[in-house]
Amino acid sequence: MKQPIYILLAIVCCHHAKAKVLDCDNPVYCQGQLLDVVQRSNVYNDSKKFVDMVQKNSQNITLDHFQELLAHTNNSPTHDEILNFLNENFESATELESWTPGDYVENPDFLNTINDTKVKEFAQALVKIWPTLGRKVKDSVFEEQDRHSFIPVPNGFIIPGGRFAEIYYWDTYWIIKGLIISGMTETVRGILENFISLIQRFGFIPNGSRIYYLNRSQPPLFSAMVGLYIKATNNITWLEKHIDTIEQELNWWLENRSVTVERSGKSYKLVQYNVKIGTPRPESYSEDIETCKTFDNDQKEACYRNLKSAAESGWDFSSRWFFNPDGSIGTNITFINTTRLVPVDLNAFFCRSIRELSNFYRIIGNTNKSNEWGNIEKQLMQAIQDVLYNKEDKIWYDWDIDLSQHRKEFFGSNLAPLWAEAFDPQNKDEYGSNAVDYLEKNGIDAFLGGTPTSLIHSGQQWDFPNAWPPLQEIVVLGLKYTGNDRAIQASKMYAERTLTAYMTGYDNAQEMFEKYDAVNVGEFGGGGEYIVQFGFGWTNGIALSLIELLY
Repeated sequence: MKQPIYILLAIVCCHHAKAKVLDCDNPVYCQGQLLDVVQRSNVYNDSKKFVDMVQKNSQNITLDHFQELLAHTNNSPTHDEILNFLNENFESATELESWTPGDYVENPDFLNTINDTKVKEFAQALVKIWPTLGRKVKDSVFEEQDRHSFIPVPNGFIIPGGRFAEIYYWDTYWIIKGLIISGMTETVRGILENFISLIQRFGFIPNGSRIYYLNRSQPPLFSAMVGLYIKATNNITWLEKHIDTIEQELNWWLENRSVTVERSGKSYKLVQYNVKIGTPRPESYSEDIETCKTFDNDQKEACYRNLKSAAESGWDFSSRWFFNPDGSIGTNITFINTTRLVPVDLNAFFCRSIRELSNFYRIIGNTNKSNEWGNIEKQLMQAIQDVLYNKEDKIWYDWDIDLSQHRKEFFGSNLAPLWAEAFDPQNKDEYGSNAVDYLEKNGIDAFLGGTPTSLIHSGQQWDFPNAWPPLQEIVVLGLKYTGNDRAIQASKMYAERTLTAYMTGYDNAQEMFEKYDAVNVGEFGGGGEYIVQFGFGWTNGIALSLIELLY
């Protein structure tokens, strides 16, 4: 098996974190004059196109050719001259090749448990999508890594689909759920070991498997992914081998994303999305420059940091991160301030992952470590309750650090503590009933196409009317886990609506979408920085999970 070589990294010190942050200093794909000139020229409609291209020659030759371009154009190449340079030095050849997982079967056993003919046919169609999304890294990427932005990994994997032709961190949780239902646990093991290799190389899991993602992560669900795999296989030998690396990833979050919040005379330690690198995202370079153009110097850097921090959340972008001068929810992305918030869902995800790690140590017989992480989980759960829970509305909200108050706006993420079971189990019945009331009060039960991300019309993709698959699961399973009768009935209703939307969309277009429209059943969602994407990894996994839940 080929082993990936180490990618050149710059060590950038954080101004308020104990640990150091890795950032890519690649002079083609991550920073520098070549990237700046190409991306500012807007020769391609999507900034991601350039940073995903492959160099035809070694990096040094590419850089020499770029200097020659600058020399004979007096440092001001035209649009056509830049395009010619790109055509001569880059190509859109993919670093990946199609891959059919070795444990893939067209008719896995779970299909036999589905009595509804139409649902069974839909489930079978979903299973057949897996090999179309299967990829593995070409040998050339390992052998000539300086020509690529792709971070090579040893095993085959499932991509989300569309423009997302690489591994993405939090997408993979729901992809893995679907693969396990499809009986593909060996594929899951390989995917988990790809993440293990990333943690061992970089100390954390980046947003995706491109070097330009090395300045940020995504919602910390790796430990939860491992939990799904161990539950399905009971592979304790594998767990013992990799548990130190699983712990390393959670420690990265504690060291790099912790924030202390003061409330009612007490100090609480929570986590937030907080990227320290104040430059445009290489894959959205011209878009970020446009967003932050009104600012100078420090404010511009802060704008870039907050864009990256929102991208780390997976919610890129949403009014959730935007602020008006008075602190209220805004709709202008220029006034993004992600790091001003302590997000509900992040802390719920992290609490769930810590609980999983504590349980892993219990399984392998390390009581001391199990107790150590169990205590961290209890402290975080108490912080979620004391800081993020609103006693008046009886729901959890993001915390505004500057104003020391809740951001009392509906977002699907407000129910994440239910999904993560990050609450006192003695009160779970009450939480379930309250959550149903909260959804009804906000009119969420009126949307037949799924739960909308928010009720705010901002034009951003993580706002109304888009119904994102992960949020559908958060609502459906969050309600179910409370055990409350009303919540269980509501959970079933929301699950049926979501599945109907997915089946309707598939019947109409023979495609699965990245996101859906909460108002128009089965139609794809819009907004954001790119057109609708098909595939689609996490949607397929959640659809299979809903089928398993309902049938």
